[in-house]
Parts: sequence; structure tokens; C-alpha cells
Amino acid sequence: MDNRAMSTAPVDILHADDSLILCNKPAGMLAVPGRGPTKQDCLISRVQWLHADALIVHRLDMATSGLLLLALGAEMQRRLSRAFAERRVQKRYVAVVHGLLAEPGSDWAHIDLPVGADWPNRPRQQVCHVNGKPSQTRYRCLAQDRLGQTSRVELEPVTGRTHQLRVHLQALGHPIVGDALYADRQDLAPRLYLHATELALHHPVTGAALQFSSAAPF
Repeated sequence: MDNRAMSTAPVDILHADDSLILCNKPAGMLAVPGRGPTKQDCLISRVQWLHADALIVHRLDMATSGLLLLALGAEMQRRLSRAFAERRVQKRYVAVVHGLLAEPGSDWAHIDLPVGADWPNRPRQQVCHVNGKPSQTRYRCLAQDRLGQTSRVELEPVTGRTHQLRVHLQALGHPIVGDALYADRQDLAPRLYLHATELALHHPVTGAALQFSSAAPF
């Protein structure tokens, strides 16, 4: 298929104003271009056909779906990137994990394990107490499927390391269903069951409180 034709395909835009755009990224789509001509179709290139000055602020893994924030122009990108760096943007995710993680309705629990690159097995990351960067995730169980031996979990990343949620859940012994990198090779789920469901921040210009949500499609 022609890359140009692919890049003009529709994008699910949930909100747009003069400063930012909020998209709902599907699973299987790159947030930014990858290496090689077959990996140029991505969310940012599709949005730029409609908004030429759209710029990436943060990323979601290709296999992860859900809310992705874009800036309009370099100044808005700087402001929004600063908000992420200073942890003034709240993000929440929903995942389905293998095993019965905790009793539904339990209080938020905390994972504090450093995450770093697993260099011989890139792009995998790993818990590494020598070279890993400090990484924290809050989580709580929403529901259990005792027959299927899975749990539905809400996640709140405090830090934003590469594959952090996936690595932290694997470290607990409860990898995300459908995770081709961190789950058992016998996992035949059609996708990674991880979705960015909530994003809250203050508008970079007006200061107004913004809160967005997207229901998990699984």
C-alpha cells in the first residue's frame, strides 16, 4: 500500500484547540515514524496532514491503545513537555493481566523498581538495580476473572520509563495479556491488553483544568 495514502487515513481526534490535540490511538499504530520505508505511517504523520504544526509530546507503545496528547507548535510542545517532566499531567491506564493480582476494590498499591534497557534483547527492558532508572507505578485491582485466571487492573505511572507498566507487572508475576515481549510465548491474545484511559492536565495557555477519558476496548 502506498505510504502517502496510508498517512492520510482518518485519526480519532477527541479534542482540538489552538494549542493541543488529543487523539485516541489504536493498538498496532506507531506514535512516531519507525526505521525503514514500511514504518513511516504513524499517528503523528496522519495528524500532520490536518494540522501541519502538530508535534509529539509523549508516546505510547505501538501495541498500546488510548489517549495521546499532541502539541500545536514548538512553544506548546515545550510547555506540555515541561508539564509531563514536572509530573503535572495525570495518566491512568487499564490492563488485563495474567493471574489473580489482588482482591477487587483493594487500595492502591505501589511498585518501586528501577527499569533499564535489556541490551542483548532490545527492545526489551528489565528491572535493573545497577543501571536502571528509578521507576514507580501505582496500581489497583478492578475485577477478577477466576475462570480465565486474569485480573483487570487500573494503573497510574508516577514516572514514565520505556515499557514501565509492562515490566513492572511482569516483575510482580502478572504480565499483561497479549504482551509479545513480556508474557508467556503461549499467550495467543489478539493484542496487548493495555489502554490509556484517562489524561488530566491544565491547559498550557488558559490554565483551565482538562480531563479526558477513553474506555478500554477490551
